[in-house]
Amino acid sequence: MTPNGPEFSQIAVGFWRLHEWNFSTKDLIHFIENALEQGITTFDHADIYGDYGNEEMFGRALKERPDLREKMELVTKCGICLTTENRPNYHVQHYNTTADHIRKSVERSLRKLQTDVLDLVLIHRPDPLMNGAEMADIFMKLIEEGKIMHVGVSNFSVSQTAMFQSKLDVPLATNQVECSLLHTNPLYDGIFDQAQRWNSSPMIWSPFAGGRLFTETDDRSNRVRSVLNELGEKYSATPGQIALAWLMMLPCKPQPVLGTGKTKRVNEAAGALSLSIERQDWYRLLEASNGQPVP
Repeated sequence: MTPNGPEFSQIAVGFWRLHEWNFSTKDLIHFIENALEQGITTFDHADIYGDYGNEEMFGRALKERPDLREKMELVTKCGICLTTENRPNYHVQHYNTTADHIRKSVERSLRKLQTDVLDLVLIHRPDPLMNGAEMADIFMKLIEEGKIMHVGVSNFSVSQTAMFQSKLDVPLATNQVECSLLHTNPLYDGIFDQAQRWNSSPMIWSPFAGGRLFTETDDRSNRVRSVLNELGEKYSATPGQIALAWLMMLPCKPQPVLGTGKTKRVNEAAGALSLSIERQDWYRLLEASNGQPVP
């Protein structure tokens, strides 16, 4: 993701909805193996996913098949505190980016995921009370202790990312942000420019706009979907593959994070890795998203 950072697959699989997939441990092992066979080796988690339960579900698969761990990169996030029966001390949803909370979150994720080290840990969302120096200090200690390999952020603005980077002695590996043909803000707000400047590939959540790219019937979605379908015929690809290829054509080399638990869709997405679309077709999709030609 950075010149001296982790080597991740160009597409990742996210486990936000793992608790909804009704997987047995055996099913999950099969799902992981299939992704690895497709060259997708990066698996994205967060402590809060599944009401704080999804990491443990994934960990049961690794406990049964520990040989799979060396074939993958594990990413997780911390910092969001949800009000839930699993956290009775939380009376209001809030953020906590103190050193104590980060350490406890990382050590809990290590236990739940059945691993000795996490390849990448992200601060899940910017915290108005975050102390950049304090966060940097605890992350450097966790790196020195061998508990994590790399540090990143998620949903951070350009200034927030720059502030945190100024306190760290290692490069931030990534900023995981939302981007899709229905959410193009990072193309214009400086986030992707910053990524290029730092040679840091952003991770992309919701690359299909949470599925709205294929289901919504508003004018914008209809325009984009029409062009996706047309280009799908031109390139003998699915609309989803075209949408991923559009993202991966960006010079900051973003890494889309899939949210599906279906092996067929994972395999389809992997097909986008070998797909290249022409520059003018890239702009046709941008024009459809914007509703007007570029200036």
